[in-house]
Amino acid sequence: GCFFSFLVNKHKPWIETSYHGIITENNDTVILDPPLVALDKDAPVPFAGEICAFKIHGQEMPFEAVVLNKTSGEGRLRAKSPIDCELQKEYTFIIQAYDCGSGPGGTNWKKSHKAVVHIQVKDVNEFSPAFKESMYKATVTEGKIYDSILQVEAIDEDCSPQYSQICNYEIVTTDVPFAIDRNGNIRNTEKLSYDKQHQYEIMVTASDCGQKHATEDVLVRVNVKPVCKPGWQDWNKRIEYRPGSGSIPLFPSIHLETCDGPVSSIHTTVELQTNYIGKGCDRETYSEKSLQKLCGASSGAIDLLPSPSTTTNWTAGLLMDSNDIIFKFDGKQGAKIPDGIVPKNLTDQFTITLWMKHGPSPGLRAEKETILCNSDKTEMNRHHYALYVHNCRLVFLLRKDFDQADTFRPAEFHWKLDQICDKEWHYYVVNVEFPVVTLYMDGTTYEPYLVTNDWPIHPSHIAMQLTVGACWQGGEVTKPRFAQYFHGSLASLTIRPGKIESQKVISCLQACKEGLDINSLESLGQGIKYHFNPSQSVLVMEGDDIENINQALRKVSYINSRQFPTAGVRRLKVSSKVQCFGEDVCISIPDIDAYVMVFQANEPKITITGMDHFARPAAQFESERGVILLPDIRIVSTVTKMEHPLDLREHDRANKQVVVEEMLHNLDFCDVLVIGAELDPEQECLELDRRELQGKHLDATNSTAGYSIYGVDSMFSYEQALRQLRYRNWGTSATSDRKFRVKCSELNGRYTSNEFNLEVNILHSSNSNFMDHVNHMIVQPQFLQSVQHPEGSVSAVHNSVVPSVATIVIIICVSILVFVITLGVYRIRTAHQHSSADHEGAKENEMDWDDSALTITVNPMEKYEKPHQTEEESEEEDIDDEEEDTTSAESDESEEEDEEEEEEEEVIVQKGDKQNATRQEQL
Repeated sequence: GCFFSFLVNKHKPWIETSYHGIITENNDTVILDPPLVALDKDAPVPFAGEICAFKIHGQEMPFEAVVLNKTSGEGRLRAKSPIDCELQKEYTFIIQAYDCGSGPGGTNWKKSHKAVVHIQVKDVNEFSPAFKESMYKATVTEGKIYDSILQVEAIDEDCSPQYSQICNYEIVTTDVPFAIDRNGNIRNTEKLSYDKQHQYEIMVTASDCGQKHATEDVLVRVNVKPVCKPGWQDWNKRIEYRPGSGSIPLFPSIHLETCDGPVSSIHTTVELQTNYIGKGCDRETYSEKSLQKLCGASSGAIDLLPSPSTTTNWTAGLLMDSNDIIFKFDGKQGAKIPDGIVPKNLTDQFTITLWMKHGPSPGLRAEKETILCNSDKTEMNRHHYALYVHNCRLVFLLRKDFDQADTFRPAEFHWKLDQICDKEWHYYVVNVEFPVVTLYMDGTTYEPYLVTNDWPIHPSHIAMQLTVGACWQGGEVTKPRFAQYFHGSLASLTIRPGKIESQKVISCLQACKEGLDINSLESLGQGIKYHFNPSQSVLVMEGDDIENINQALRKVSYINSRQFPTAGVRRLKVSSKVQCFGEDVCISIPDIDAYVMVFQANEPKITITGMDHFARPAAQFESERGVILLPDIRIVSTVTKMEHPLDLREHDRANKQVVVEEMLHNLDFCDVLVIGAELDPEQECLELDRRELQGKHLDATNSTAGYSIYGVDSMFSYEQALRQLRYRNWGTSATSDRKFRVKCSELNGRYTSNEFNLEVNILHSSNSNFMDHVNHMIVQPQFLQSVQHPEGSVSAVHNSVVPSVATIVIIICVSILVFVITLGVYRIRTAHQHSSADHEGAKENEMDWDDSALTITVNPMEKYEKPHQTEEESEEEDIDDEEEDTTSAESDESEEEDEEEEEEEEVIVQKGDKQNATRQEQL
């Protein structure tokens, strides 16, 4: 059998030497080329000619081969598990075919030669592209076009080039000046500007060659860096300034960027431009008279351009800026100074001061432009003295009167200064010490460049007319008129007999109240040189170390020392020049243009209070000292502020708290005006001891219209002075009462008080001896200080306590009772009833006794006080009336003690003294 068997299976199977197969990933079918077929020459012998198996040789190959048809030898190659291209793209292994042997047992089988199988895994596009970075950043300098700013890169995990290769990149964000190529390079399509946009954020996507897009776009952030420009950095254009802030830094964080330039030194100028504020800067807007007093000049200045008022009405028709008392002349106005304002004959020493702003004169042949002129009122056209501008020259004319020496005298003094026509404000002081005339302009002395002589003026009876803004032509014309008009602005024009004392006074008069400042000079870095101009509006700093200059500029501040500054904008300019080490071309630094915004101060409310009515016996008015008019005057200023709590809720916004605070500030005048007929100088006057003004910046003027105290000083100083003002009347028979009005001002009328009215009654008596007897018992009333309510309104001064008349009535009654006590109880009773009747008569201001010709005039103060009483006081009065008899009895018991005390000292009635208060109620 074995032999037979051997003979039967004599051939081994045959297969191709090599196969090439393709399998699609995630599929188990392998397509082979050529197909898997084994042939056996023993066919068609059973078993020996049939193919029973295909075997794969290789380590753990994920494939298996199966026989589909034993007879034909067809087989199929398939995957045992899912094939992943990303794990392995191709496989190579050996395959052999086996026949079925020589019998059913499969013995004596034969195998074919080894064939090589090479299988490629066909990719499926299962992965999307993904970017390597979660975000991309780049920085570019403005103004350049880049070929490539940065490159983004995406990868695809598919195994085949078709699906793993990125074929396209795309910018998703619209309207951005960028583009991207197929390799992921991003470039800008236009020049970028740092000022326009500091940063761009763009979204980018990618797609593979199978058109599969990335699941997530990537963010690309492009920062635009400014071209390094030399210049100052980190400063604010607007600086806010609130009144009372003191000195505030202008550029607290500033520093200089030099772009690594080889800087050897830097020169910086800080300029505060205030020429459009007031008279060139923020100055005190007090009257020139008050300022001269404040600056220590002796009194006597006469203000020729005051604010228009009833007493100074000659400026009423002029164009005026009321805030700063500036008068504008357009070549059509002039003002006549009334006679008596300026002395007729000024001595050889006098001074003219003024602020002037003047530009070049229009026209080819410029006319004289009169500032001040004293000329003939009628008949002739002689100019006695004048100050005028002609062809941008300032000329002062002074024609002396004829005296013993009929000789040439200096008459015209000429100054040629650029400032006369620069359209800026300047302060001029013309100091006359004949024959020398000196000009101070902005505090600097100038001698005249030309002095011309003239003959003296012969004396005449013709009156003179003093004018401002034009010259009066009284003669040589058909109708007297103004001529030689001024074009420009004038302010604070004064004339004073005598000269201005010193340069210090002149500097004070023109001082700016705002300017530049340096905080902590001692901490300025070494090697910093600095210089201020006189008005502190320009600061120049120089140094060779940039960090020191930075520190110094951070300390430069703005200060405004006015309590009520002029609100508005102050422009600032910082210019710098740089020197470099041996460089031909050095960096240039742009100027800084900024501004300070000065806020409006809270407006004060000035309130005057005090006793508004009193009566005194005529003898007191006729005495040498007269009667003090305002013994208890009180001046209080309050300011209303809105409070803004930090935790203010929406619904509370309407209920902002109004807070009223008392504030202290100066006053510059208080006028006590006579209401009704003016004072008759033959029999009455207002007086103030000049010693009361010593040690204060106060002065006073007196006229029949009233009394004016002026000068820049505290409210307390004004109170002290006003409390000493006396009214005398030595012709009282013609006068029964006088009315006065008190009004005070701060900043030349910018803030004014209420009008406080006072009525004074003169009590006439038929028995002067008796009045002399009671005068010493009339006590100067004591007044309680005014009380300020939370709302800020100052309460009316409490009722003045005037015990004098009540005391008189009680003493007289008691004296009469003592005198007639010997007549018996009946007589005493009668006298007591008489006292009650006298109480009723007091309300008619007279008391009469049957048993004497004596008449007492009672102070009618009570009926003026009653409206001020509170409800409690009224109730007390009712109770006191009921207890009248008891009080009278008490008075009887203490009569002797009362008389002794009252003769020794003045009786001051205290608020809590119930007994004396009751007596006052009886009055």
